[in-house]
Amino acid sequence: MTDPSPLLDRPGAVEADPPDTGVAAHYGSIVHEQRALLAGAAVDLSHRDVFTISGPDRLTWLHALSTQHLESLAPGVPTEVLMLSPQGRIEHGFSGYDDPSTGDGTFWAHTEPGASATLIEFLERMKFMSRVEIAPVTDRVVIGRISDGDLAYDLIDRDDLASLADVVGIWAWEALRIEAGLPRIGFDTDDRTIPNEIGLLGRAVHMDKGCYRGQETVARVHTLGRPPRRLVRLLLDGSAEHLPAHGTPVMDGEKQVGFVGSVARHHELGPVALALVKRSVDPAAQLLVDGVAAAQELIVDPEVGLHVRPVLR
Repeated sequence: MTDPSPLLDRPGAVEADPPDTGVAAHYGSIVHEQRALLAGAAVDLSHRDVFTISGPDRLTWLHALSTQHLESLAPGVPTEVLMLSPQGRIEHGFSGYDDPSTGDGTFWAHTEPGASATLIEFLERMKFMSRVEIAPVTDRVVIGRISDGDLAYDLIDRDDLASLADVVGIWAWEALRIEAGLPRIGFDTDDRTIPNEIGLLGRAVHMDKGCYRGQETVARVHTLGRPPRRLVRLLLDGSAEHLPAHGTPVMDGEKQVGFVGSVARHHELGPVALALVKRSVDPAAQLLVDGVAAAQELIVDPEVGLHVRPVLR
C-alpha cells in the first residue's frame, strides 16, 4: 500500500472511502471541482499501483498475452490492456505507455489500487524464456485529466505531486468517468465479465490482432452478437438522500437483473451509477436500486456489445 497523498494536507481535503483511500474525495466544492476538471484541472490518482515491464521482448511478449495490439506501439502513446482467462473472462486490466529511450526500453503501467500484486504474480508466471523484467514502482504516481473528451493519465515523480497547483478530488473524476461509461476493472465487473459486456471492444481489445488468451470467446460473441450482460448508466431519482452502495442489486420489478458498480453525484445529471445488467432487460424499463427508481441510458449495444455513447458531452 502506498503512503497517503501529501495533497490530503490541503485545506478542505476529505479522504475518499475504499478502494480510493489515500487520496482526497474532494476539497470542499464538489460541483465546482467537476467543472474545473473539464476545464483542465488534474485529479490526484496517486493511490493507483504503478509498475514497469522492461526488456527487449516487452512489447512482443505483452502483445501475445493480452487483448491489445502492442508489438508496434509507438513511444508515449497511451493504451489500455486486458488479460483474459482461457474462457474470455477479464482477470486483469491496466493502462500504460512505452518508453524505449533508456536501456532495453520500459513499458510504464498502472492499475487499480491493490491490484498489482496478483497481476505481477501472473505476469511472472508467464515470462518463460522472454527477456522481460517486471517491477513495482513507488517513486512515480498517476494523475488524471480530461483530454479531447476522454479520460487521460499522466505519470509524474512522487516528489512533484505536492506542488500541483490546480487539483480536484477523485469524486469529480468518478462522476465524469460514469458519464463517459468507462468501467473500473474489478469494481464495475465481476469474475464472469467478458470485454463484450462492458464496451471495451476497440478500446482495450484490438479487433484485428492475432491469437491471444481468451480470444475465442471474444470473437465468437462479437460475431454472433448478444453478449449475456451489458453495462448501463443509471440515472437515479434525485430525491433519495443517499447513494446506493457498491454491489447493491438492480431490480426489474421483483427480479434481480444485475448489480451496481460505481456511484457518484454528477454536476448536471444528478446521482448516477454504472451497473451490469442482463442483456434481456428492456432498455426502456425503469429499474429499482435499493428502492430508488433508476432510468437506463445505453452504454453498450445489447445486440453487438459495442460502446454506443460519446465519451463525454
